[in-house]
Amino acid sequence: MSKHILIVDDSTSVRQMVEATLKSASYTVTAAKDGLEAFNLCKTASFDFVLTDQNMPNMDGLTLIKSLRGLGNYAKTPIVVLTTEASDSMKAQGRAAGATGWMVKPFDPAKLLEVAKKVLG
Repeated sequence: MSKHILIVDDSTSVRQMVEATLKSASYTVTAAKDGLEAFNLCKTASFDFVLTDQNMPNMDGLTLIKSLRGLGNYAKTPIVVLTTEASDSMKAQGRAAGATGWMVKPFDPAKLLEVAKKVLG
C-alpha cells in the first residue's frame, strides 16, 4: 500500500506541481488549500507525511504544525515546510513548532522525492 501524503498550499499551481511529482513516485496524495482545511482533514484521516506551505489564509504552516503535534496520532508524523521563507529565524520557529524539515521554493522535484523517501523510510 502506498504512503499517503497531505500537501497544503494556497497556490493551486504549486499544489498541482507537487501532487504530480509525488504521484509520479506512486504516492497517494491529498491536497488542502490552507492550514485549517488540512487540520480538519487530519482529524478524520491518517497521513504518513504532511508537506505544508507557511504563508496561507485561515491557518499558517507553523500554526498547523503546532495544532497537528497536539493531536496524538500526529505527534511523530513527518511534517516538512515548503515555503518561500528562507530566514534562519523562520526555520528556528519551524523547528520549535515541531517541523521535521524545511524546503525553500521553488522546489526541485528530484529533491522533493528524495526528502519524501527519506522521511517515509
